[in-house]
Amino acid sequence: MVSGARTQAYSGNRSVARKLALQALYRWQLNAGPWQDLVQEFGDAEDMPKADREYFRALVEGVWHAREALDARLAALADRAPDLLDPIEHAILLVGLFELTSRLEVPYRVAINEAVSLAKRFGATDGHKFVNAILDRAARELRPAEH
Repeated sequence: MVSGARTQAYSGNRSVARKLALQALYRWQLNAGPWQDLVQEFGDAEDMPKADREYFRALVEGVWHAREALDARLAALADRAPDLLDPIEHAILLVGLFELTSRLEVPYRVAINEAVSLAKRFGATDGHKFVNAILDRAARELRPAEH
């Protein structure tokens, strides 16, 4: 496998992991429980064989543990409280903010683009614009040297 093909497969696996993390975190917002239950529940998802399973687990566990800090940051960035957000967009923003704060190996543009892509696919009609604006604002604060 050539380096470019390996990178493409790697990023594709992470994209699927983000999608599954979004679904798990959406479910968690509707029916709270331990992160381990989410990892187990989504471990048999149809797309899991195509996902970076470890990255999925890291996202779900990381967001679950950092949810209060992530929501506090989100509240400072958004024009409404996190609990008033659409659950899909809230979950997408939690994943994006987690990547910006805790997964520094992920370039900020990748974190934002992946979140916008998920919002276009699963969110409300113009939800991707809101997600883009919030995460761009966050990236300017969290990663000024990169931005």
